[in-house]
Amino acid sequence: MKNRLKVLRAERNWTQAQLAEALDVSRQTVNAIETGKFDPSLPLAFKAARLFGLPIEAIFQDEVSL
Repeated sequence: MKNRLKVLRAERNWTQAQLAEALDVSRQTVNAIETGKFDPSLPLAFKAARLFGLPIEAIFQDEVSL
């Protein structure tokens, strides 16, 4: 799953550790999501969307093309 977490985090000058704390996950989890090695759970995706004030679709995009 593609995502814009790294860009959104950088726009706010947040470290991965700061974002992880805000989302109540580990820094390693944030890194894995940003690099596409891990897809967030739906509750975590909603939490990120609320944190950034964006719809989930503005942060996460499915890589499958139809």
